[in-house]
Amino acid sequence: MIERIRKWRVLNLYAGLGGNRRLWTNVDVTAIENNESIAKFYKDHFPNDNLIITDAHQYLLEHYNEYDFIWSSINCPTHSRARFWSAKPNKKVKPVFPDMKLYEEILFLKHYFNGKWVVENVVPFYTPLIEPSVIIGRHCFWSNFHFNHIDVEEADINRGNKDTWQALHNVDISKYSFTARRDKVLRNCVNSYLGLHILNCARNGVKELKEVQKPINKYKNPEIIFE
Repeated sequence: MIERIRKWRVLNLYAGLGGNRRLWTNVDVTAIENNESIAKFYKDHFPNDNLIITDAHQYLLEHYNEYDFIWSSINCPTHSRARFWSAKPNKKVKPVFPDMKLYEEILFLKHYFNGKWVVENVVPFYTPLIEPSVIIGRHCFWSNFHFNHIDVEEADINRGNKDTWQALHNVDISKYSFTARRDKVLRNCVNSYLGLHILNCARNGVKELKEVQKPINKYKNPEIIFE
C-alpha cells in the first residue's frame, strides 16, 4: 500500500520566477527573494509558499537547520562565460572579481547541513574550483545526492527572445514591471521539468524518474506520490 509521507520543508533560495518550483507538490516551501518586483510575481503564482524578501545568503546561514531540502540558485553572473567574454580587452563591460558566495554556500551546505541540498549556477569561464556533481545544459549542479543527466529545453541566449523564453517556461510577465532586466529574469529560470526531476531524486532516488521523463507540455496536473 502506498502512503503519503509528510510534507518536506523546502528552502528555495534566490527564488526568482519560481521555475524550479513550478511542478513541486506535497512540499512546504519557504522562498527567499530580495528583489521586490520579482517577489511580487512569485507571490502571485505561489500564494501558499512562505515568501520572505531578504538576503538569501544571510538567511541560509541563520536558518539552514530548519529544512529538509535546500535549493540554491545563487545569482552569480560574475562566473559566467558570457560576462567574461564581454569583459575582454576593448569591450564595454568592466572586469570584476568572481563572487565567491557560490563556493561559500557549497562548502557550508556540504559540511553543516544534514538534509538534502543542491546548488545551481551557470557553467563558469574557468575550471570549477569544486567539481560539479553533474552538468546539464549550461548549468552546473552541486549536491549531496545523486541525480542523473536528462535533456531539457533551455533559454537560447543567442537565438531566443522574451516571447520564446516565456513560452518555454510557461509564464507571462507582460503585466509585471521588474527593476531587473526582463530577459535576464527569464533566462535565470530553471526548467520546471528539471526542478521536479531533481526534487524526486532527492526524495526517492533515481529509480523514480520514469513519470517525469515526459515532454513538459504534456505534463498536466502532476500528482506525485512518494514511497
